[in-house]
Amino acid sequence: MLIELQDEYITLSQLLKVCNIVSSGGEAKAYLTQETVLVNGEKDDRRGRKIRSGDTVETGGKIIHIQ
Repeated sequence: MLIELQDEYITLSQLLKVCNIVSSGGEAKAYLTQETVLVNGEKDDRRGRKIRSGDTVETGGKIIHIQ
């Protein structure tokens, strides 16, 4: 999946919502505590993590490339 940024960055919780993995910020918080999310190959569970162009996020069998 390829996501093109409109701004300098998107937070991890916003990205999960844009990709229809979760439907709300509260759901994103719960998802990040229960599921493995890799940002550039490293586990991360911070909702506010800034995802920038060139980053890759992996979760739930999905790979999301940020452009």
